[in-house]
Amino acid sequence: MLKGLFSFRDRYRILHQTWFAFFLTFVCWFNFAPFATTIGKQLHLAPEQIKTLGICNLALTIPARLIIGMLLDRFGPRKTYSILLMFAAVPCLATALSQDFNQLVISRLLMGIVGSGFVVGIRMVAEWFPPKEMGSAQGIYGGWGNFGAFGAEFALPMIAVATSFLAGGASNWRLAIALTGIIAAIYGVIYYNSVQDTPTGKVYKKPKKNGALEVTSIKSFWAMILSNFGLIFALGLLAWRLEQKNIHFLNLTQMYLVWVLLAGLFAYQTYKAYQVNKELLIGKKTYPLAQRYQFSQVALLEFTYITNFGSELAAVSMLPAFFEKTFGLEHVVAGMIAATYPFLNLISRPSGGVISDKFGSRKWTMTIVSAGIGVGYLMAHFINSSWPIPLAIAVTMFAAYFAQAGCGATYGIVPLIKKEATGQIAGNVGAYGNFGGVVYLTIFSLTDASTLFTTMGVAALICAFMCGFFLKEPKGSFAGAYEGESSETTAPPPRILAEE
Repeated sequence: MLKGLFSFRDRYRILHQTWFAFFLTFVCWFNFAPFATTIGKQLHLAPEQIKTLGICNLALTIPARLIIGMLLDRFGPRKTYSILLMFAAVPCLATALSQDFNQLVISRLLMGIVGSGFVVGIRMVAEWFPPKEMGSAQGIYGGWGNFGAFGAEFALPMIAVATSFLAGGASNWRLAIALTGIIAAIYGVIYYNSVQDTPTGKVYKKPKKNGALEVTSIKSFWAMILSNFGLIFALGLLAWRLEQKNIHFLNLTQMYLVWVLLAGLFAYQTYKAYQVNKELLIGKKTYPLAQRYQFSQVALLEFTYITNFGSELAAVSMLPAFFEKTFGLEHVVAGMIAATYPFLNLISRPSGGVISDKFGSRKWTMTIVSAGIGVGYLMAHFINSSWPIPLAIAVTMFAAYFAQAGCGATYGIVPLIKKEATGQIAGNVGAYGNFGGVVYLTIFSLTDASTLFTTMGVAALICAFMCGFFLKEPKGSFAGAYEGESSETTAPPPRILAEE
């Protein structure tokens, strides 16, 4: 695979074009973090408001990943990703033009939709690569795409400083943020006209039913309902945070109204889930053993994604300000140091997928990596101003490696659960990464960095324990093709043409 990776031909070209699409969505998604303190000073924001904007940045990604997952399974990754990239210009320009806290809240909530792009590429890569290479391919897609967070934290401050002459000598954060959206929109057009959903001759499989995930047992149905409630809870938590003192984006009445709307959304989700799975629930349908899967395995992968990607979201969002305040650094320098965390995505997330492929057990790869996440964050708990900065960087990079490798290992498993529902399953798992980010950043907004690191470390160790005892090796983890497909259908075609 490594040889083909640098050929930029056939399925590897699709992989490169798709990780770059993900890269751009991440640059957009994290274009606020390196300027958080600067924007706070210019727009006179309270520290609590800046932290709340970090939560807003993640919030709508939770429902968006579920919705995008359903649209993806129905319309295919080419159309879905292209439209999402073009939409990115809207929240980027809205952020760049914001003049107060309320405008920033709205723009960052909209930006959360862009953060759902990750799910789309999971399905695209799954269509082009066989199970035995799934960890490596998904790791490269996710890792090199996640590198966009580094691009945002490292490059955007330099662009802002280099163009400061256009802003009267001040950091030109508005131009830097606006550029990210414009570039993403242009690439959306390019992506639409240069990729196709599947190799030539291979049929794009769609779920037989739309609107909710189809499960294969009554027990799995109730587990799915509980999973849906968890995501609604995270949105309710955000509404509560927006009502608190020093924030006041919502008043008490508005918060209760949001809660009522969320309850209605949960009721609607449950109704749609019932409709999709009605025949199963009333006993009219029984799935053959070969078609069954356990939603408990999806739920466990949701937990792993809380502890790895959820913690990564929280860390990337708070580390620039953490280094700036802890060591008294300029925001540009602090942003560059904090960028060492997402920088590792270039190798760490792919390595998680590669290890998952080569180790011979996706279950034990996930267990060991989760334990490493726990150890890393518990060490980060002790970072303070008396530490040498290189040592603080080394500890955060240690935690970063395992968190990002865990993401690669998680999505080395996700596409192997049920092929035709990969979009919805990936959406559920991905949404729980954002659930983790919202919960972790809420804890951070109410406490401090050391408490956040401790919480993330303990959660990861609990996750490692659960993976060791309850995670099961997916069927056909290391096969040359998906069940029901010949290996020929996964071979690269001689020529790729854009499909209209």
